[in-house]
Amino acid sequence: MASTRRSYPSDLSDAEWAILEPLIPAPKPGGRPAKVPRREIVSAILYVLENGIGWRAMPHDLPHWSTVYHYFRKWQKEGVWEKVAQVLARRDREREGWYASPRALVMGQWVKTGEKGGPGDTTGRRRSRGGSGRS
Repeated sequence: MASTRRSYPSDLSDAEWAILEPLIPAPKPGGRPAKVPRREIVSAILYVLENGIGWRAMPHDLPHWSTVYHYFRKWQKEGVWEKVAQVLARRDREREGWYASPRALVMGQWVKTGEKGGPGDTTGRRRSRGGSGRS
């Protein structure tokens, strides 16, 4: 199917697919053969995500939207996308010369430093023009 359709900027290169292929679940053994290659499914998912379109708005030369959506949700529930994100982050850190996993975590918290707060403390209080009743 990949050779019969036009290519899109969101399509995976061979190098990118070599990284992702081991992370994408293969068809179950003993079942019927898959009608759509996994690479085409992943490319179609990337097309939807990169272009911000609805599943039903996918171009007709990609696999049917319901097939693509089915695998997107199935793999989401199985934690495949989380694993993909972790592997890609690890590879990116290594490429940049960092440890694959962070060795320390720094957490910050905003702390209120004074007892008073609100807009009146920073902009001043408004006074009415009508007098305060004091002389």
